[in-house]
Amino acid sequence: MQKVLEPDPVTTGRFARGERSEERPLPEPPPLRKLLGPSVILVGVGVASGEYILFPYIASQAGLVFLWAAVVGVAVQFFINMEIERYTLATGETAIGSFQRLWRPWGGILAAGAILATMWPGWATSAATVFTFAIGGGDPNLIAIGVLLVIGAILTVSPVVYTTVEKLQFIKVGAILAFMVIAVFAAIKATAFEDSTAVVTSFGTFPGEIQLAILVGALAAAGAGGANNLVQSNWIRDKGFGMGEYVPRIVSPITGQEEAAPDADRLSFPTDEANLRRWNTWWKRANLEQFVSFACVATITICVFSLLAYSTVFQNPDLPESSGFDFIALEASVLDGAVGEWFGTMFLAVGAISLFAAALGIVDYVSRLVADVLHTRDSRRTESRLYFAVVWTMITFGSLILLLGFDQPLVLLTISTVMGGAIMTVYTVLLLITNRRYLPKAIQLAGYRRVILIASVLLLGTCTIIVAVNEAKKLV
Repeated sequence: MQKVLEPDPVTTGRFARGERSEERPLPEPPPLRKLLGPSVILVGVGVASGEYILFPYIASQAGLVFLWAAVVGVAVQFFINMEIERYTLATGETAIGSFQRLWRPWGGILAAGAILATMWPGWATSAATVFTFAIGGGDPNLIAIGVLLVIGAILTVSPVVYTTVEKLQFIKVGAILAFMVIAVFAAIKATAFEDSTAVVTSFGTFPGEIQLAILVGALAAAGAGGANNLVQSNWIRDKGFGMGEYVPRIVSPITGQEEAAPDADRLSFPTDEANLRRWNTWWKRANLEQFVSFACVATITICVFSLLAYSTVFQNPDLPESSGFDFIALEASVLDGAVGEWFGTMFLAVGAISLFAAALGIVDYVSRLVADVLHTRDSRRTESRLYFAVVWTMITFGSLILLLGFDQPLVLLTISTVMGGAIMTVYTVLLLITNRRYLPKAIQLAGYRRVILIASVLLLGTCTIIVAVNEAKKLV
């Protein structure tokens, strides 16, 4: 039986005046295999700038001394992601929704931050640049514009957008895992595995030969980063995690059919024995899905691609001193000679596919985030229609950036990832507040997870401030 309740600060959290909470039973959790997907999307989008580009670039220039940051970065994001999931599992509302309960402008501020961090189409230009390496030439800017248009078309014709994005990211992650298995046995030198002890012996080291902004960007981009993590709540809601089962999914305005939304502003469940038993099962399975699909895959991917770069181009006399993507072309050339021409081509193909899938995921998650914010302010238009308006706005703006000549992919990626670190600092602070204030005591954020989030704020905030001060000095 469904009940519309007045807010109770102990059981359902506090609400703004006029808002209502609808109480429904927490759905029974399905088997773990049926929950796989949201974290695969997250790692699929995330395995791009940090994994294929930034950490391998650092390994090509300075060796493996910064690989410790990958382990730290992914671990931090695992705990942040689970707090993002906690709120949506319990309420069916996104994390952005909870932030707007604290202060309504938070939604707009975070949406603006996500747009500013991703409006520089670094992932599209990265995919295009790697593609030109694979085919032996071409105009990366024109190809990148084509990539953006294809992304818009794929998302627009998808009956259920989440399902399409999930399938594409599964294909991408599968291709990367297959490539890495071959790389481990055929291309990575034994000395590289031996030298990986630098992860421990150099812990906390920031190599001086690499720009600080690139190092901090890599730390923030390890796994996912920026507003990408925040949209994990939107993806688990569309997958039907917890109370998200009662919330409609985003569908195509052309091929999809709108679903009815609940009358309440958010949902809650009774904190009785039966519902708490189901909650404990949901929480354990959601943690396991996130740990295996996101944390393990992201960490292994960063390590393997860094070891590959270290084995092929570190201290290579042909390695260019300037920052850019030339190290990837050199790496492919070395792989051609060490393993076979097919493997160098496979390396570039996997990179191009990976970066394309990441670009699609980025357009998807930013559009979800912005549409979520806009929908809470104006419910006259459905979230699906707002989503597609944002999709094509992003594609148009990204194309204009490229037409104006902003075509340096590493610079664009660095801008995006450093800004992403600042965004993460802000919403992690908000999670510390909302996941205690707006959730029943039995399922609130507490204990060691609370300590880890506080430590994450200090780490991300300190890194962001250091970079800001360092860059400001250059302007003086």
